[in-house]
Amino acid sequence: MKEIEENQCNEMMEDKNKWDKSSIVLYKTEDNGIQLEIKLEYDTVWLTQEQMAQLFQRDKSVITRHIRNIYAEGELMPESTSAKFAFVPDTRERSYEITAYNLDVIISVGYRVKSLRGTQFRIWANKILKDYLIKGYAINQQIQLQHYQELKDVVALMSRTLSLQEKPTQDEYAGLFHVISDYVYALDTLDSYDYQLLTIDKTTKKEPFHATYENAMEAITALKEKFGGSALFANEKDESFKSSIGQIYQTFGGEELYPSVEEKAAMLLYLVTKNHSFSDGNKRIAAMLFLWFLSNNGVLYAADGHKRIGDNTLVALTLMIAESRTEEKDIMVKVVVNLINQDNQ
Repeated sequence: MKEIEENQCNEMMEDKNKWDKSSIVLYKTEDNGIQLEIKLEYDTVWLTQEQMAQLFQRDKSVITRHIRNIYAEGELMPESTSAKFAFVPDTRERSYEITAYNLDVIISVGYRVKSLRGTQFRIWANKILKDYLIKGYAINQQIQLQHYQELKDVVALMSRTLSLQEKPTQDEYAGLFHVISDYVYALDTLDSYDYQLLTIDKTTKKEPFHATYENAMEAITALKEKFGGSALFANEKDESFKSSIGQIYQTFGGEELYPSVEEKAAMLLYLVTKNHSFSDGNKRIAAMLFLWFLSNNGVLYAADGHKRIGDNTLVALTLMIAESRTEEKDIMVKVVVNLINQDNQ
Protein backbone atom coordinates (compact mmCIF):
# COMPACT_ATOMS: atom_id res chain seq x y z
CA MET A 1 0.00 0.00 0.00
CA LYS A 2 2.82 2.34 0.90
CA GLU A 3 4.53 1.57 -2.45
CA ILE A 4 1.32 2.41 -4.29
CA GLU A 5 1.02 5.69 -2.39
CA GLU A 6 4.64 6.58 -3.17
CA ASN A 7 4.13 5.82 -6.86
CA GLN A 8 1.01 7.96 -6.91
CA CYS A 9 2.93 10.73 -5.20
CA ASN A 10 5.68 10.52 -7.83
CA GLU A 11 3.07 10.74 -10.59
CA MET A 12 1.59 13.83 -8.96
CA MET A 13 4.98 15.50 -8.79
CA GLU A 14 5.86 14.66 -12.41
CA ASP A 15 2.57 15.69 -13.98
CA LYS A 16 2.81 19.42 -13.20
CA ASN A 17 -0.82 19.47 -12.02
CA LYS A 18 -3.08 22.28 -13.06
CA TRP A 19 -6.12 23.39 -11.10
CA ASP A 20 -8.18 23.85 -14.24
CA LYS A 21 -11.86 23.50 -15.17
CA SER A 22 -11.38 20.20 -17.01
CA SER A 23 -11.48 18.10 -13.83
CA ILE A 24 -13.73 20.19 -11.57
CA VAL A 25 -17.09 19.03 -10.19
CA LEU A 26 -19.54 21.24 -8.32
CA TYR A 27 -20.55 20.32 -4.76
CA LYS A 28 -23.67 21.90 -3.26
CA THR A 29 -25.30 21.28 0.10
CA GLU A 30 -29.01 20.45 0.09
CA ASP A 31 -29.91 23.94 1.29
CA ASN A 32 -27.52 25.48 -1.28
CA GLY A 33 -25.80 27.18 1.61
CA ILE A 34 -22.38 25.98 0.43
CA GLN A 35 -21.14 25.63 -3.14
CA LEU A 36 -17.60 24.43 -3.84
CA GLU A 37 -15.65 23.65 -6.99
CA ILE A 38 -14.04 20.29 -6.20
CA LYS A 39 -10.90 19.07 -7.92
CA LEU A 40 -11.22 15.46 -9.14
CA GLU A 41 -7.84 13.82 -9.87
CA TYR A 42 -5.95 10.57 -9.23
CA ASP A 43 -9.15 8.70 -8.29
CA THR A 44 -9.91 11.03 -5.39
CA VAL A 45 -11.20 14.53 -4.62
CA TRP A 46 -9.13 17.48 -3.47
CA LEU A 47 -9.90 20.54 -1.32
CA THR A 48 -7.72 23.43 -0.22
CA GLN A 49 -7.67 24.59 3.40
CA GLU A 50 -9.87 27.55 2.45
CA GLN A 51 -12.45 25.20 0.91
CA MET A 52 -12.42 22.95 3.97
CA ALA A 53 -13.00 26.01 6.14
CA GLN A 54 -16.07 26.80 4.00
CA LEU A 55 -17.30 23.22 4.02
CA PHE A 56 -16.99 22.69 7.78
CA GLN A 57 -17.86 26.31 8.63
CA ARG A 58 -14.75 26.74 10.72
CA ASP A 59 -11.97 29.30 10.69
CA LYS A 60 -9.08 28.43 8.40
CA SER A 61 -6.68 28.41 11.39
CA VAL A 62 -8.71 25.56 12.90
CA ILE A 63 -8.39 23.54 9.68
CA THR A 64 -4.64 24.23 9.54
CA ARG A 65 -4.19 23.04 13.13
CA HIS A 66 -6.10 19.81 12.53
CA ILE A 67 -4.15 18.98 9.37
CA ARG A 68 -0.89 19.63 11.19
CA ASN A 69 -1.95 17.27 14.00
CA ILE A 70 -3.10 14.57 11.54
CA TYR A 71 0.36 14.51 10.03
CA ALA A 72 2.23 14.89 13.32
CA GLU A 73 0.36 11.93 14.85
CA GLY A 74 1.17 9.77 11.84
CA GLU A 75 -2.51 9.17 11.00
CA LEU A 76 -1.78 10.09 7.39
CA MET A 77 1.34 10.89 5.37
CA PRO A 78 1.54 14.29 3.66
CA GLU A 79 3.48 12.83 0.70
CA SER A 80 0.53 10.70 -0.41
CA THR A 81 -2.42 12.86 0.72
CA SER A 82 -1.45 16.37 -0.39
CA ALA A 83 -0.41 17.84 -3.72
CA LYS A 84 0.51 21.18 -5.20
CA PHE A 85 -1.51 22.45 -8.14
CA ALA A 86 -0.79 25.35 -10.47
CA PHE A 87 -3.77 27.69 -10.23
CA VAL A 88 -4.53 30.13 -13.05
CA PRO A 89 -7.10 32.79 -12.07
CA ASP A 90 -9.98 33.59 -14.43
CA THR A 91 -8.42 37.02 -14.88
CA ARG A 92 -5.53 35.23 -16.64
CA GLU A 93 -3.07 36.73 -14.19
CA ARG A 94 0.13 34.95 -13.39
CA SER A 95 -0.42 31.41 -12.06
CA TYR A 96 0.55 30.42 -8.54
CA GLU A 97 0.76 27.20 -6.54
CA ILE A 98 -1.93 26.03 -4.14
CA THR A 99 -1.82 23.03 -1.82
CA ALA A 100 -4.81 20.69 -1.80
CA TYR A 101 -5.67 17.64 0.32
CA ASN A 102 -7.34 14.41 -0.71
CA LEU A 103 -10.49 12.74 0.62
CA ASP A 104 -8.63 10.92 3.42
CA VAL A 105 -7.54 14.23 4.94
CA ILE A 106 -10.96 15.82 4.36
CA ILE A 107 -12.75 12.99 6.20
CA SER A 108 -10.23 13.04 9.04
CA VAL A 109 -10.62 16.80 9.50
CA GLY A 110 -14.41 16.35 9.38
CA TYR A 111 -14.26 13.87 12.27
CA ARG A 112 -12.07 16.18 14.31
CA VAL A 113 -14.31 19.22 13.91
CA LYS A 114 -17.37 16.99 14.53
CA SER A 115 -19.17 18.43 11.53
CA LEU A 116 -22.31 16.92 10.02
CA ARG A 117 -21.17 18.55 6.80
CA GLY A 118 -18.23 16.14 6.79
CA THR A 119 -20.50 13.10 6.74
CA GLN A 120 -22.65 14.61 3.98
CA PHE A 121 -19.56 15.42 1.93
CA ARG A 122 -18.11 11.92 2.39
CA ILE A 123 -21.33 10.34 1.09
CA TRP A 124 -21.37 12.71 -1.90
CA ALA A 125 -17.66 12.22 -2.65
CA ASN A 126 -17.87 8.43 -2.54
CA LYS A 127 -20.76 8.47 -5.02
CA ILE A 128 -18.88 10.84 -7.35
CA LEU A 129 -15.75 8.71 -7.18
CA LYS A 130 -17.69 5.53 -7.85
CA ASP A 131 -19.26 7.10 -10.95
CA TYR A 132 -15.84 8.40 -11.99
CA LEU A 133 -14.16 5.00 -11.62
CA ILE A 134 -16.97 3.19 -13.45
CA LYS A 135 -16.72 5.69 -16.30
CA GLY A 136 -12.93 5.35 -16.34
CA TYR A 137 -13.18 1.56 -16.43
CA ALA A 138 -15.63 1.77 -19.33
CA ILE A 139 -13.27 4.06 -21.24
CA ASN A 140 -10.34 1.75 -20.56
CA GLN A 141 -12.34 -1.26 -21.74
CA GLN A 142 -13.24 0.62 -24.91
CA ILE A 143 -9.56 1.36 -25.55
CA GLN A 144 -8.63 -2.28 -24.92
CA LEU A 145 -11.28 -3.35 -27.42
CA GLN A 146 -9.92 -0.88 -29.96
CA HIS A 147 -6.42 -2.34 -29.52
CA TYR A 148 -7.87 -5.83 -29.90
CA GLN A 149 -9.75 -4.79 -33.03
CA GLU A 150 -6.59 -3.32 -34.55
CA LEU A 151 -4.77 -6.56 -33.80
CA LYS A 152 -7.58 -8.56 -35.42
CA ASP A 153 -7.36 -6.28 -38.46
CA VAL A 154 -3.66 -7.04 -38.84
CA VAL A 155 -4.28 -10.79 -38.47
CA ALA A 156 -7.07 -10.65 -41.06
CA LEU A 157 -4.86 -8.72 -43.46
CA MET A 158 -2.01 -11.18 -42.93
CA SER A 159 -4.34 -14.10 -43.66
CA ARG A 160 -5.63 -12.42 -46.79
CA THR A 161 -2.09 -11.73 -47.97
CA LEU A 162 -1.11 -15.38 -47.53
CA SER A 163 -4.23 -16.64 -49.31
CA LEU A 164 -3.53 -14.44 -52.33
CA GLN A 165 0.03 -15.69 -52.74
CA GLU A 166 0.29 -18.74 -54.98
CA LYS A 167 2.90 -20.58 -52.94
CA PRO A 168 4.20 -18.58 -49.99
CA THR A 169 7.77 -19.55 -49.14
CA GLN A 170 8.98 -20.36 -45.65
CA ASP A 171 10.72 -16.98 -45.53
CA GLU A 172 7.50 -15.18 -46.44
CA TYR A 173 5.64 -17.04 -43.69
CA ALA A 174 8.40 -16.17 -41.22
CA GLY A 175 8.34 -12.53 -42.29
CA LEU A 176 4.58 -12.23 -41.90
CA PHE A 177 4.61 -13.79 -38.45
CA HIS A 178 7.48 -11.52 -37.46
CA VAL A 179 5.24 -8.58 -38.41
CA ILE A 180 2.43 -9.79 -36.19
CA SER A 181 4.67 -10.64 -33.22
CA ASP A 182 6.36 -7.25 -33.37
CA TYR A 183 3.01 -5.50 -33.59
CA VAL A 184 1.82 -7.37 -30.50
CA TYR A 185 4.95 -6.01 -28.81
CA ALA A 186 3.90 -2.50 -29.78
CA LEU A 187 0.39 -2.97 -28.38
CA ASP A 188 1.73 -4.46 -25.14
CA THR A 189 4.02 -1.47 -24.73
CA LEU A 190 1.15 0.95 -25.24
CA ASP A 191 -1.12 -0.99 -22.89
CA SER A 192 1.14 -0.02 -20.01
CA TYR A 193 -0.21 3.51 -20.30
CA ASP A 194 -3.75 3.92 -18.98
CA TYR A 195 -6.31 5.74 -21.10
CA GLN A 196 -4.14 6.13 -24.19
CA LEU A 197 -4.84 5.19 -27.76
CA LEU A 198 -2.36 3.52 -30.03
CA THR A 199 0.02 6.29 -30.99
CA ILE A 200 3.19 6.97 -32.93
CA ASP A 201 5.98 7.07 -30.36
CA LYS A 202 9.77 6.88 -29.95
CA THR A 203 10.47 8.27 -33.40
CA THR A 204 13.27 10.38 -34.89
CA LYS A 205 12.62 14.08 -35.43
CA LYS A 206 16.03 15.07 -36.79
CA GLU A 207 16.11 14.77 -40.59
CA PRO A 208 19.48 15.50 -42.20
CA PHE A 209 18.20 14.18 -45.55
CA HIS A 210 15.32 15.56 -47.62
CA ALA A 211 13.84 13.38 -50.36
CA THR A 212 12.99 15.04 -53.67
CA TYR A 213 11.57 13.74 -56.91
CA GLU A 214 14.97 14.18 -58.56
CA ASN A 215 17.13 12.32 -56.01
CA ALA A 216 14.50 9.58 -55.67
CA MET A 217 14.53 9.02 -59.44
CA GLU A 218 18.34 8.86 -59.34
CA ALA A 219 18.09 6.09 -56.74
CA ILE A 220 15.52 4.22 -58.84
CA THR A 221 17.71 4.51 -61.95
CA ALA A 222 20.67 3.15 -59.98
CA LEU A 223 18.51 0.24 -58.82
CA LYS A 224 17.57 -0.57 -62.41
CA GLU A 225 21.16 -0.36 -63.61
CA LYS A 226 22.40 -2.61 -60.83
CA PHE A 227 19.73 -5.30 -60.89
CA GLY A 228 18.24 -4.94 -64.34
CA GLY A 229 14.57 -5.48 -65.10
CA SER A 230 12.08 -5.35 -67.90
CA ALA A 231 11.85 -2.48 -70.32
CA LEU A 232 8.83 -1.28 -68.35
CA PHE A 233 10.62 -1.35 -65.00
CA ALA A 234 10.53 2.13 -63.35
CA ASN A 235 8.68 3.55 -66.35
CA GLU A 236 6.42 6.29 -64.94
CA LYS A 237 2.78 6.02 -66.00
CA ASP A 238 1.74 9.45 -64.69
CA GLU A 239 2.65 12.20 -62.20
CA SER A 240 1.60 10.20 -59.13
CA PHE A 241 5.15 9.36 -58.02
CA LYS A 242 6.08 13.02 -57.88
CA SER A 243 2.92 13.56 -55.85
CA SER A 244 3.88 10.74 -53.44
CA ILE A 245 7.22 12.38 -52.68
CA GLY A 246 5.50 15.68 -51.99
CA GLN A 247 2.84 14.06 -49.84
CA ILE A 248 5.24 12.79 -47.17
CA TYR A 249 6.16 16.44 -46.47
CA GLN A 250 2.55 17.63 -46.44
CA THR A 251 1.65 20.20 -43.78
CA PHE A 252 -1.55 21.43 -42.19
CA GLY A 253 -1.74 24.67 -40.26
CA GLY A 254 2.02 25.00 -40.44
CA GLU A 255 2.59 21.56 -38.87
CA GLU A 256 3.87 18.48 -40.70
CA LEU A 257 1.37 15.64 -40.96
CA TYR A 258 4.25 13.16 -40.79
CA PRO A 259 6.76 14.86 -38.48
CA SER A 260 9.26 12.03 -38.00
CA VAL A 261 11.66 10.09 -40.23
CA GLU A 262 9.82 6.84 -39.45
CA GLU A 263 6.40 8.23 -40.38
CA LYS A 264 7.67 9.68 -43.66
CA ALA A 265 9.39 6.39 -44.51
CA ALA A 266 6.21 4.43 -43.71
CA MET A 267 4.10 6.73 -45.87
CA LEU A 268 6.63 6.53 -48.70
CA LEU A 269 6.49 2.73 -48.60
CA TYR A 270 2.69 2.80 -48.52
CA LEU A 271 2.17 5.40 -51.28
CA VAL A 272 4.66 3.98 -53.77
CA THR A 273 3.28 0.46 -53.25
CA LYS A 274 -0.37 1.47 -53.56
CA ASN A 275 -0.27 4.19 -56.23
CA HIS A 276 1.19 1.96 -58.97
CA SER A 277 3.06 4.90 -60.42
CA PHE A 278 5.30 2.67 -62.53
CA SER A 279 4.50 0.19 -65.29
CA ASP A 280 6.55 -2.48 -63.49
CA GLY A 281 8.46 -2.93 -60.24
CA ASN A 282 6.28 -0.87 -57.87
CA LYS A 283 6.81 -3.08 -54.80
CA ARG A 284 10.55 -3.42 -55.37
CA ILE A 285 10.88 0.33 -55.87
CA ALA A 286 8.79 1.05 -52.77
CA ALA A 287 10.92 -1.25 -50.58
CA MET A 288 14.15 0.19 -51.96
CA LEU A 289 13.03 3.81 -51.38
CA PHE A 290 11.94 2.93 -47.84
CA LEU A 291 15.44 1.64 -47.02
CA TRP A 292 17.06 4.48 -48.98
CA PHE A 293 15.15 7.12 -47.01
CA LEU A 294 15.91 5.52 -43.63
CA SER A 295 19.58 5.03 -44.51
CA ASN A 296 20.11 8.59 -45.69
CA ASN A 297 18.54 9.86 -42.47
CA GLY A 298 20.81 7.63 -40.39
CA VAL A 299 18.13 5.46 -38.80
CA LEU A 300 18.22 2.25 -40.87
CA TYR A 301 20.62 0.63 -38.40
CA ALA A 302 20.24 0.39 -34.62
CA ALA A 303 23.01 1.40 -32.22
CA ASP A 304 24.44 -2.15 -32.20
CA GLY A 305 24.72 -2.18 -36.00
CA HIS A 306 21.82 -4.44 -36.98
CA LYS A 307 19.05 -3.37 -39.34
CA ARG A 308 15.92 -2.07 -37.64
CA ILE A 309 13.85 -4.13 -40.04
CA GLY A 310 14.80 -7.49 -41.53
CA ASP A 311 14.64 -8.23 -45.25
CA ASN A 312 11.91 -10.85 -44.89
CA THR A 313 9.86 -8.54 -42.69
CA LEU A 314 10.12 -5.77 -45.29
CA VAL A 315 8.98 -8.16 -48.03
CA ALA A 316 6.03 -9.24 -45.87
CA LEU A 317 5.10 -5.65 -45.06
CA THR A 318 5.20 -4.64 -48.72
CA LEU A 319 2.96 -7.57 -49.64
CA MET A 320 0.54 -6.70 -46.84
CA ILE A 321 0.36 -3.09 -48.00
CA ALA A 322 -0.19 -4.19 -51.60
CA GLU A 323 -3.13 -6.38 -50.57
CA SER A 324 -4.57 -3.93 -48.01
CA ARG A 325 -7.73 -1.91 -48.51
CA THR A 326 -7.79 1.89 -48.62
CA GLU A 327 -9.46 2.13 -45.21
CA GLU A 328 -6.58 0.13 -43.72
CA LYS A 329 -3.98 2.79 -44.53
CA ASP A 330 -3.68 4.17 -40.99
CA ILE A 331 -3.19 0.78 -39.38
CA MET A 332 -0.57 -0.18 -41.98
CA VAL A 333 1.38 3.01 -41.28
CA LYS A 334 1.18 2.31 -37.53
CA VAL A 335 2.46 -1.22 -38.08
CA VAL A 336 5.45 0.01 -40.08
CA VAL A 337 6.35 2.77 -37.62
CA ASN A 338 6.07 0.46 -34.60
CA LEU A 339 8.41 -2.00 -36.31
CA ILE A 340 11.14 0.58 -36.89
CA ASN A 341 10.79 2.95 -33.93
CA GLN A 342 13.53 3.34 -31.35
CA ASP A 343 11.89 0.99 -28.81
CA ASN A 344 11.63 -2.05 -31.08
CA GLN A 345 15.29 -2.79 -31.74
